[in-house]
Amino acid sequence: MKGEFEPGWIAHRILIEQPVVTPDEAGGGSIAWSPLATVWAAIEPVRAVVDTAADRIGSAITHRVTIRHRSDVAAGMRIRHRGRLLAIATVVDPDERRRFLLIEAREETP
Repeated sequence: MKGEFEPGWIAHRILIEQPVVTPDEAGGGSIAWSPLATVWAAIEPVRAVVDTAADRIGSAITHRVTIRHRSDVAAGMRIRHRGRLLAIATVVDPDERRRFLLIEAREETP
């Protein structure tokens, strides 16, 4: 994580979305995504892995996203940024001081 006083390091505008499950008649449900908040963030690619599952070649890209602390962000939500979707895997307060959140997210295809 970069220093908090370095100008411009949180330079990307992102939309955090939360899942909303609508029950269906068969006992299951469908998931829709509802906007939670639009915030400033720092986004860094962490890892890119080639995925050859099911005889297809694809890729899995993991990102580290840093935002100012919020108590309403959790794993299972997603981030929308420049037409891409990032599924939130983990959310951590790195120094337990409620200043920032470090989010590990995996890019997904729509």
